[in-house]
Amino acid sequence: MKTTHLHLALIGDYDPDVTAHQAIAVALRQAAEALDLSVHVQWLDTDTLTTTDHLHAFDGFWCVPASPYRDTDGALRAIRFAREQRRPFLGTCGGFQHAVLEYARNVLGWSDAEHGELAPDAKRAVITPLTCSLVEATDTVRLVPYTRIAQAYGTLDVHEGYHCRYGINPEFANALLEGDLIPSGHDSAGDLRAVELLDHPFFVATLFQPERAALQGTTPALALALLNACQEASV
Repeated sequence: MKTTHLHLALIGDYDPDVTAHQAIAVALRQAAEALDLSVHVQWLDTDTLTTTDHLHAFDGFWCVPASPYRDTDGALRAIRFAREQRRPFLGTCGGFQHAVLEYARNVLGWSDAEHGELAPDAKRAVITPLTCSLVEATDTVRLVPYTRIAQAYGTLDVHEGYHCRYGINPEFANALLEGDLIPSGHDSAGDLRAVELLDHPFFVATLFQPERAALQGTTPALALALLNACQEASV
């Protein structure tokens, strides 16, 4: 018997050809079954996110890969809502990039912060091309002890897949990560691959795509952690 009914929003523009979008549906179904939850999942196209009025109905949010989004401001509006309203949030790949951009603009007050894919010549491009593109790549990620992501995985070394070309601009990394946004995972070369927010029930973002494991029959640890956080917040 299902014990809890959750409503989860997926922030992004659905594309059936995107591997991560296929995987997220499977990941959430697997996680819901493992936790004995009933989860209603709704895609929120970024160009429909003109206000936050309807976002109060959701227990949690997952900002998904495949950016640039049709409406960057819409995506940032939903991420800001999750952050300020303390709703559980997971951002993967493009979701990671936009969580960092939202934090830069609305927490640090960097109104000129930009995503380098959309504004490559911006003076404050906080997201820029990776020195080595991670398209269809896999790598080991070393998690920081005592973080929420480490708690979710139950180990400090994980192996994950990527489909990504952009990450945090090293020029701004120290300033971005000196407050409540903290580094929580690095790859084998020491490059930043995960962040999370202190003083928030669950706000985790990864440059890798943990959802991909679902297509291999493994329930992603972060899908379980997101739904667990939503369940705890809804009690």
